[in-house]
Amino acid sequence: MGGIALNQSKIEERGLQYDRRWMLCNEQNQFISQREFNELALFKLQLFVNGFAVQYKNELAFEIPFSIEGRTEKVKVWDDECKAIEYKKASEWFSKMLNFTCKLFYMPNETKRNIDDRFSVNNEITSFSDGFPVLIIGQESLNDLNNKLAEKIAINRFRPNIVFRGGNAFDEDNFEDFSINNMQFKGVKLCSRCIMITINQTTGITSAEPLKTLATYRTVNNNVMFGKNVIALQTNGFVQVNDELKLL
Repeated sequence: MGGIALNQSKIEERGLQYDRRWMLCNEQNQFISQREFNELALFKLQLFVNGFAVQYKNELAFEIPFSIEGRTEKVKVWDDECKAIEYKKASEWFSKMLNFTCKLFYMPNETKRNIDDRFSVNNEITSFSDGFPVLIIGQESLNDLNNKLAEKIAINRFRPNIVFRGGNAFDEDNFEDFSINNMQFKGVKLCSRCIMITINQTTGITSAEPLKTLATYRTVNNNVMFGKNVIALQTNGFVQVNDELKLL
């Protein structure tokens, strides 16, 4: 759905607190995303003390708590199967808004979904993300791209968890060990991009850009790269706007 800009967030073992702990699935418990249903961008979220408020167009906001209890079912994210709890009341609401049957699932603390072993340091886990807990992008990388586009785009196209200022375009490509607020992180893999970044996160409208332009100068092994996947080597601290990022 639509992303949220935060001034501060807690870093937990799955990434940012509450990040992607909920997931919409089809009737077969297979995850769905804006890749197939670009109108999901029109679901706007607000963060409150006890949960989220989800707003869709002019409908009344629907409230979703940060966690629920109940019987687990198997759900599928790409090739991963993991256990999650359906919030049936929310499933009914989303099905009504989207005009097709879907289910909303929550990932409980007991569910451990490991990242790819090739990039693991300490058996790190993630949420219902594509594959990694954190995505970092430099503002200069977006500036470089926007200088090549006829119509500038916002950073939310790329759905990063952390954006940093300073340095040069695509410095994050070479990030290995770095720290923010005395917490250590490790850049492990360039992020390959799909049609998701062609969806305007305000309107839900798709276009060829910026994937078309990025493909001309950011292609590696037939994959378009933008941003760096990151794992946290230390957790349970906070990162906030204007913290200093230090390369180690």
